[in-house]
Amino acid sequence: MYPQGNLFIPAPHGRLEAILKEPDEKFCGVALVAHPHPLGGGTMHNKVVFRASAGLLDAGLVALRFNFRGVGLSTGMHDEGRGEQDDIRTALDFLSEHYPNEPITFAGFSFGTRFGSEVALHDERIVRLISIGTPVDKYEFEFLQECEKPILFVHGDNDEFGKVENLRKLFNSLTKTEDKEMIVFENCGHFFDKHLNELRDTIKNWTIEHL
Repeated sequence: MYPQGNLFIPAPHGRLEAILKEPDEKFCGVALVAHPHPLGGGTMHNKVVFRASAGLLDAGLVALRFNFRGVGLSTGMHDEGRGEQDDIRTALDFLSEHYPNEPITFAGFSFGTRFGSEVALHDERIVRLISIGTPVDKYEFEFLQECEKPILFVHGDNDEFGKVENLRKLFNSLTKTEDKEMIVFENCGHFFDKHLNELRDTIKNWTIEHL
């Protein structure tokens, strides 16, 4: 049984359960992390989501992760990504209210990056994106071709939901941003088993470079 989140964010359907952590030292921005598919057991406690949040915290950012609607103690029901995008907007509004004018970094894992990146692309509060385990074989990501913001892709060479060659095609199609990077871990699947600390460090280092 996972521990309860340390806050609830009011949402149109009730509330979102969330975990917010601040760096020990003065923070230099805020971050939002979105978890993988709820119907596949995805929660804010997912190991990849936890490490991504930790990497952003290591970089000096306030890190917020939350449960999508219908997950854990969040109210509502799963909505195939549509309502989940509203949940992301709700979480962004929370960050903007409590940390006004702070630049936001968005990081999403799998389902979280598919539906979160689409929101992040058009939200001026978000200044950079991190796409982890991008499921290019499961969902279409053509909308990312409009991306003009710095973006990092972190992927495993044996990812079950996105062949590296297909992700590279997407990566090469992003011509509107001059700041893009793709890091592929060897002998690594979708859930980054045995690469979790490396994932954390990669996110930390890339974020620090872009602060």
